[in-house]
Amino acid sequence: MPQEKILIIDDDPQIRTLLAERLKFHQYRVSTAEDGDEGLAVFKKEGADVVLLDLMMPGLDGIETLSRIRKEEPEALVIMLTAFATIEKAVEAIKRGAYDFIPKPCEPEHILLTIQKALERKNLFQEKEYLKEEIASQYDMVWGESPEIQKIKDIIRKVAESKSTILIQGESGTGKQVLARAIHNLSPRKDKPFVYVNCVALSEQLLESDLFGHEKGSFTGAYQRKKGRLENAHTGTVFLDEIGDITPVIQTKFLHFLESGEFERVGGNQTLKVDSRIIAATNRDLTQGVADKKFREDLFFRLNVISLTVPPLRKRKEDISTLTSHFLQKFNREMKKRITSINPATLEIFLTYHWPGNIRELQNVLERAVVLAPSETITPDLLPPQLSQKGLEEISPGIPLEEALKNFKREFISQTLSLTNNNQSKAAKLLEIQRTYLNRLIKELGISSSTAED
Repeated sequence: MPQEKILIIDDDPQIRTLLAERLKFHQYRVSTAEDGDEGLAVFKKEGADVVLLDLMMPGLDGIETLSRIRKEEPEALVIMLTAFATIEKAVEAIKRGAYDFIPKPCEPEHILLTIQKALERKNLFQEKEYLKEEIASQYDMVWGESPEIQKIKDIIRKVAESKSTILIQGESGTGKQVLARAIHNLSPRKDKPFVYVNCVALSEQLLESDLFGHEKGSFTGAYQRKKGRLENAHTGTVFLDEIGDITPVIQTKFLHFLESGEFERVGGNQTLKVDSRIIAATNRDLTQGVADKKFREDLFFRLNVISLTVPPLRKRKEDISTLTSHFLQKFNREMKKRITSINPATLEIFLTYHWPGNIRELQNVLERAVVLAPSETITPDLLPPQLSQKGLEEISPGIPLEEALKNFKREFISQTLSLTNNNQSKAAKLLEIQRTYLNRLIKELGISSSTAED
């Protein structure tokens, strides 16, 4: 049922009364004013979703009242009413921002229909603005105010304007893609394509085709010519996630592209040239990869023109409160909830927890808590088991940090696999990593094959 507020400004008491009664009958909330000055005062104090405004009034007339209302609230919906309807007055009112123009005597159904359409327009505008905010917020650098993050912000403001290749390093879940998108949005290319490539998700042949495109018949299943992502990102930005996992063949071909801006489609002989900025990211130590002869040194230097290292959340815990507030607002909007606070005991757990999944894990924990919260406060019982104090106490002191991290990852992945009945695809989805990467972690961490089936 309607709960919107309608403000009626008209010097005729009979019209004010009739309109107010009709609107109240249809469950609208109604305020009235007998002239422009009073109407403007009511609008400033109480606001209104729609204003019904008489054009011809003594003192402050309708046109001037309209102008002042619109100055107070640029998106205000104002419907003009007049017994002296002229084309000139109608045009002037519309130019001043009136939503519509209705001559007196006003048919009640006409008024109701016009109000309904005005409110629909307002709702569409609000939805559009909300969606714009949601899209933008996916890439907001709402990471906190720690010195490490401030330094990164300062650097990207300087490098965004250039075309230089950027290498972003950091653990999984630290926000490397968000950082890449922020650089793109601050650059002159912000209105051009931002193309994401996950280098670990595809086989060598598929990744080569995905990046460079292919010609018809170049391999089984290539039924037609296909442009690659480098072509699709012409004048824009290509973000290569997990660049440390590409094979030697792809490394060689990509190095040639970085050096010349040129490439050939798979199965083709035509040299193509595009203008695409490259931002690459990895959670691997590429210097070690170079030392181990697994990653080309010349490619590393080409990628590492500008280097950014995103610190893990455990090394900047002063940012946890800022991030928590941001995610609470985000999930409140999405789920139409009103979570207003975090229990001190909950915040203490957040500050003492190791956060192996970094910002992504914090976001997932808060999403779960908001879904389950029966009140306006996030309490410890809403947190997943791995965040409990008991879990923290079970980490034995006296062992090297890397070993402790390895033990935690092994236990955390094992619990996730158990939760999904040992289905790797489902577990990878919960962990927000690629199944191939999960499979590699299972092998590296020595998780038994009986625990990790698919």
